[in-house]
Amino acid sequence: MKQFSLLDLAPIIEGGDAALAFRNSLDLAQHAESWGYHRFWMAEHHNIPGIASAATSVLLCHVGGGTKRIRIGAGGVMLPNHAPLAIAEQFGTLESLFPGRIDLGLGRAPGSDQLTARAMRRNLGGSDTFPQDVLELQSYFEPAEPGQRLQAVPGAGLRVPLYLLGSSDFSARLAAELGLPFAFASHFAPEYLGLALQLYRHNFKPSAQLDAPHAMIGVGIFAAETDGEGQRLFTSSQLQFLRLIRGHPSPLPPPVESMEGHWSRAEQLAVSERTRCSAVGSPETVRRRLGELIEETQTDEIIATAQIYDHAARLHSFEIAAEALQGFVR
Repeated sequence: MKQFSLLDLAPIIEGGDAALAFRNSLDLAQHAESWGYHRFWMAEHHNIPGIASAATSVLLCHVGGGTKRIRIGAGGVMLPNHAPLAIAEQFGTLESLFPGRIDLGLGRAPGSDQLTARAMRRNLGGSDTFPQDVLELQSYFEPAEPGQRLQAVPGAGLRVPLYLLGSSDFSARLAAELGLPFAFASHFAPEYLGLALQLYRHNFKPSAQLDAPHAMIGVGIFAAETDGEGQRLFTSSQLQFLRLIRGHPSPLPPPVESMEGHWSRAEQLAVSERTRCSAVGSPETVRRRLGELIEETQTDEIIATAQIYDHAARLHSFEIAAEALQGFVR
């Protein structure tokens, strides 16, 4: 493994608000920088009560201003919600403010339900223009030609690196065709992980940005001093997933001592499947599980994430994770 990074969803906790989430995100980014994380990404989601990172580029500006070295970026921007030119201008602005530190990860899903997608003025006509939109966006970061009538200002010539995100084989194939890094959302949708990585590596074509495949996987990490405490911290995320699959998304709830009585057997299986790419427990247990995932996927980079209710416990979990992950960097 080459690198390890961090994905933050700016969680809104029960009893908290977005302002608290933003303060916590900046604090986490500052700690992540000191712990050796390579990049700090935030994700676009809309109309989800427990996630505050809807205005992703605005929030990245907040994080960039409070950090010095760590790469910051989107993991990702949901491109179907936006005109490629607008995203080029936003991330051209970020690259101009924080030169050499900006990543732009792109997702094909709307990051919301159909009602919210309509409110975003997204085209729901059924045509998938994602590949064309990626190419259009990429073109805006190239140097402008003399007399070029349409260009991203700022953005032209800045060559902000693009990453494709996905939870199936579609973006894996597209990333391979375009020669871009590929990040798989295994932290919440691991079903096609093996297939997607295989297709990406097998079909990869070198590009101006990347000469060899670079695969990233998302891993939920819930680390504490003991296995029992790690499992207890994990229950907040399990409860949030449970409410989501029931159709009642909520702010991040506090942990409970046990999930027994909170779910049916079918719900337990569903949540367990969605979160199986997780490392939960003591430092040794987390280290062992990370080793298994790295061996299984041969990933180039792990991007760690965690929905943990208590901010201090979340910081400690990511600190333990950094210590464990450093042992796998080569």
